[in-house]
This record gives sequence, C-alpha cells and structure tokens, in this order.
Amino acid sequence: MTLRVRGLKVTFVGSGRPVPAVRGIDFEVSANQVLGIVGESGSGKSVTSLAITGLLPPGAQVQGSIELDGVEVTTLGAEALRQMRGRDVGMVFQDPSTTLNPVLPIGRQVIEGQVAHQQVAPGTAAQRAIELLREVDIPDPEGRAGQFAHQFSGGMRQRAVIAMAMAGRPKLIIADEPTTALDVTVQAQVLAVLARRQADTGAAVILITHDLAVVAEVADKVAVMYGGRIVESGPVEAIFSRPQHPYTAGLLCSAPRIDTVDTRLVPISGQPPTPAFLPGGCTFHPRCSIGRERPLCSEQDPVLRAVGPEHASACHFPQEVAQLLVRASGTAAAPRASAAPQTPLGQPLLVVDRLQVYYPVKAGLLRRQVGWVRAVEGVSLRIHAGETVGLVGESGCGKTTTGRAIMGLIPKFGGQVLFDGQDITGLSGPDMQRVRRNMQYIFQDPYSSLNPVLTVGDIVAEPLRIHGIYAQSGGARWVAELFEMVGLSRSMVNRYPSEFSGGQRQRIGIARALALKPRLLILDEPVAALDVSIQAQVINLLQDLQRELGLAYLFIAHDLSVVRHISDRVAVMYLGRIVEESTKAELYRRPVHPYTQSLMSAVPVPDPTVRATRKRILLEGDIPNPAAPPPGCHFHPRCFKASARCQSEAPAFVAYPGSPSQVACHHAGLLT
Repeated sequence: MTLRVRGLKVTFVGSGRPVPAVRGIDFEVSANQVLGIVGESGSGKSVTSLAITGLLPPGAQVQGSIELDGVEVTTLGAEALRQMRGRDVGMVFQDPSTTLNPVLPIGRQVIEGQVAHQQVAPGTAAQRAIELLREVDIPDPEGRAGQFAHQFSGGMRQRAVIAMAMAGRPKLIIADEPTTALDVTVQAQVLAVLARRQADTGAAVILITHDLAVVAEVADKVAVMYGGRIVESGPVEAIFSRPQHPYTAGLLCSAPRIDTVDTRLVPISGQPPTPAFLPGGCTFHPRCSIGRERPLCSEQDPVLRAVGPEHASACHFPQEVAQLLVRASGTAAAPRASAAPQTPLGQPLLVVDRLQVYYPVKAGLLRRQVGWVRAVEGVSLRIHAGETVGLVGESGCGKTTTGRAIMGLIPKFGGQVLFDGQDITGLSGPDMQRVRRNMQYIFQDPYSSLNPVLTVGDIVAEPLRIHGIYAQSGGARWVAELFEMVGLSRSMVNRYPSEFSGGQRQRIGIARALALKPRLLILDEPVAALDVSIQAQVINLLQDLQRELGLAYLFIAHDLSVVRHISDRVAVMYLGRIVEESTKAELYRRPVHPYTQSLMSAVPVPDPTVRATRKRILLEGDIPNPAAPPPGCHFHPRCFKASARCQSEAPAFVAYPGSPSQVACHHAGLLT
C-alpha cells in the first residue's frame, strides 16, 4: 500500500477573499512506515489530512492528486469515499470527546464501521467490540463495552478511538494530534498502542503533531509544514541532526527538553502568518534570521529541492542553517539567571500546611451525602520570594484544585495557608481581596479567561478598578507599560481578544496578573495550549519578569520538560498527595519515587537516536477515583515496586538519605 500526494492545493472560498490553506505539497508514505507532519497551528497539517479522507467542507476547492493504492481519491463520489474511509483509511482525531457519540455505548461505536461495511456479522459484533477494546488495553473490556464516553478517562477515550480506526485493519491510519491533550504517561500508553496495532496490521501511518519529541520517538520520515507548504522533508535522523531549513531549526531550538541542562530557550520571533494574509516571497522570511533582510527571500518563494539523500528543503540558503544552529546554541548556553538563591533563606513568602479540599458525594432522589471526593489530601508547600516551585502530576491529581484553594477561589476543608506570615485561611471577602493584590492567578486557557466583550486594555485595567487604584497606579499609562512589559504594542490596547493569537492572549493574561504588582503568581498550565515556538516565547518572558520583578511562581503543569526549564524546586503530586519534592537538579538527576520515575521515563525526547535504547516505564491503568482511593499507598495498584505493606499502610513523607529530596514511599531506598 502506498499513498502518493502530488501538487495538492486546498483553497477555501467564502464571502471574502480566497484562503489558500494548502499550497502545492508532495509526499508519499508506504506500508509499515510512519510519516510525521509537523508545524505550528495554521500551517495546513489538518487540512491536508481532511483532503486525503474526503472530509473537507463543501466550500473547499481541491487541486492536485491524492492516490491511495492506485485509486485517485479526488475523483471519487460520496459513496466511494464512504467505503474507502470504512475499509482503507482510519482516522484518529485530536479530541476523542467530540469524536465519540455521547448517547451510544462505546462497544457499539467501536464496531459500528465494520457492521456498516459488512466486515462483521451483526451476531458477532458485540464479541468483536470486546476483542477490539482488549487489543488497545482497555481494562475490563466486557464491562466497559456497555459504558458511555463520559465514563471513560481521556486516555481510555483516545484508545477507544484508536480501536475504532483500526477495527477494519485499514491500509492507512491518519492520527491528527492524537496525544496533545493527554498526560505524558497516558501519551506513552497511547503511542505504544498505536505502534503495536500498526505492527499487527502493517498499515502506513501519518502522524500530525506539533510535538517534535513525539515525532522523534515514532516517525520514520518527517515533513515540516509552514504557511501551507512543506518547507523541509526527509528521514527523521537527518531532520533532527542536520536540519536544512531555518524554520525546522527554530522549532528544534524552541522545544524544551527533559535531557538538557538549565539553558534559555531560543524561540522563533514573531507569530505564524494567517493563510489569508501570507507574506510575499518565502512565507517564513519575516521571522527568519537568515532571510529577513535579503531581497531574494522577500521576493521569490523557494522551491523544495534536494539537499541530501531523500532530504529536501525549500530555502534559498540551506547551507547557512548549520551556522544558525551554532549561534542559537551559543545564545542558549548561558544558564538562565534565577532571582532565587540556590538555598532560599529567610521566611517563605507562601506556606501551605496540610491543605485539604474535599467535595461531598451525594446520591439518591434526596441527594443524601454518601462520601467525600478527597481532591487534595494534606498538601504542604513552601515558596520563597523570587523562587519557582513546579507542581506536576497527571490530570485529576489535584494540582489545579491546590492552586485555586491557595487563592481562596474554592473553599478549603482543612489545613492552613500563610502568605507573608499571615494566616489567610479564614479571611472574609474584603480581607481576602486585599491579600489578592499580592497573589494573582494565570489560567490555562487564554481563550476562555478573557472577557470577549471588553477591550484588552479594559481587561488589564479591571483589577486596578476593582481595587480602586486605577488613577493612583497611573491609569492608561501603567496599562500601556504593562503591554510593553509582556512584549505587546501599546497600540493594541483598544482591540478585542478575538483579534489576538493564543500566545498573545496568554501575554494579555500575564499583563492582567501583573497590574497590581503582585509578589506571587500561580500559573495553571500557562503554556499547555500553545505552539512550541510561542510556548518558548512565554517561558522566556516569565523568566525575565521574575528576574526583573522578584516574583515568586507556583507553576502548575504536566509537561516535565517545561517544568525543568522554569523551576527551582519541583513537587510531584498523585491523587491529592505530594509523593516527592526536591530541588530541580536532584529530581531530574535521581528521581526516587516510582511514580516520578515513571513520569520521567514517559517524556519523549527530540532525539531519534536514543529511542531504541531508552528505558520506558509504562504505567498500567488510570488514576483511581478520588472518591474511593485505594487503601495504603494510593499509588500501589499501578506501582512496579508495590508490596503487601503498600496495600495496607500509607507511607510517611520523609527525607531521603543523602539528598535534598523528600519522598512518600516504603521502598524508596530500593529504587533504581
């Protein structure tokens, strides 16, 4: 089986000007191969996949050739396309929540395609659905087949979608950002399932992602897209070791890595262009340090030409990319300047002592309480001025709940929170509002956290007006200074959030948090929704602001590569408890809790040369229900070191001998 794409162009025609989403691309992928297509949002990756499967909306114009196993896809009728999608092509979409029908059982959805295409007799469909769920490691497939999407975790939903895509043993699998919204441990599980199913069927795979590390882990070939074109393509080893386009090099320099020393990221300047307003010449030249000032780059769009064996680049000056990497490595070589001393001295700015957040569980017609969801169970943290503490763990472990409880946004069940020596646990509304002048929260989603009906200038000024200090703080002049502080122009203050990109909206959220000149910022996954180059810009901005203003950060994240770049100390959380805490250097050099070890081993590294030798610890199952946590050590059902003692006795949180680490594990001294 071979998929050949030649001269593919996709243009959207609406009420305005035509929008060229894909502008003439060529690639092919054969059986047992994985092609990774990478690039920032808006580069045309997903539109390419929709064109291959015939799922583009009616307003799209398609030109060029898409040939699957000798059949020209662009000329097929609706029924022929439906048959092709059911038998020859499987699609794994980015969001399993929108892929799965909420009113149908999972088992029925998994087998629905095979029944519709007469690949399975109706009488055997139920048993086949159970077999498919078992093949993608869904626990208790017999019971789970009758459940609905809302009863599955995010990772289980994605595995169910993979089972749907692979049910008919298709010749081609297209996976569009299949792990973007998943925790690193679940991501590792999903990639392992996808790889195993591909090996079983011999299918060709197109993996669409913005995560270079994932591509390095699984791909054989790589195509890098920018502005609707492929700007570089070749074998995965060549792309990562010898990139020949400045955009590829920029992506590699922007990506935080778990296996590097404490260095500053080197982001790509500016923002990706919108397909409706592409610059002339090379579309990358306004952001390119090689071609920004060269007339050739601004006037002539380079063609994709060979630069090595099976390696092609669309750059006028590919021979200069190696020097660009050298300059970037020199810029990054200097360790970032932290505002915090290596060993914080004096009184902590924030002390969290045995914090508890419980939610009542109610059942029956009378809604009687039948138990508690123990979302946060005895969390203790200390943060000094100018210090960054990373709080990491899988979704559902209680990270965000901890941050919001510290801010007083949700009620605490027990424990204390002290800010600058003052107990703020039971403060009234007005008193808590005064404390919040020095504590601010930056939310994960830059789209839903900004009021769409206010100008961004009014959004940033809102905290000043709430506290009655707008004029006292300098009013419009201070708001304009805040925009410049976060790397935005003063002229933008009268625009609305809809006129900004995701990275710019996150900068606006940071400006709003800084308006009151706080001393502590709680950042809840502040870069999780951003492309890698924009993510690097925001990380560098946060580090610069901390150094200039002496801010303290509680940085909540599940991406351990990002946490390594920004944190001074790291706390690892599992099912409402801190299971390990240490300095960043020690935690990443020698993790001692089995959960921390599993998290570290699951993080992909953007280096294809190490994927065959890297030791991986794949956790089985999902985080248990916090309403019914396991007895003893909460981690023991998933732990590769668990013993009978772990099942009956909760471990104490104690110092680990010979290191600055604290750990809650009965067998910490036996870990390797």
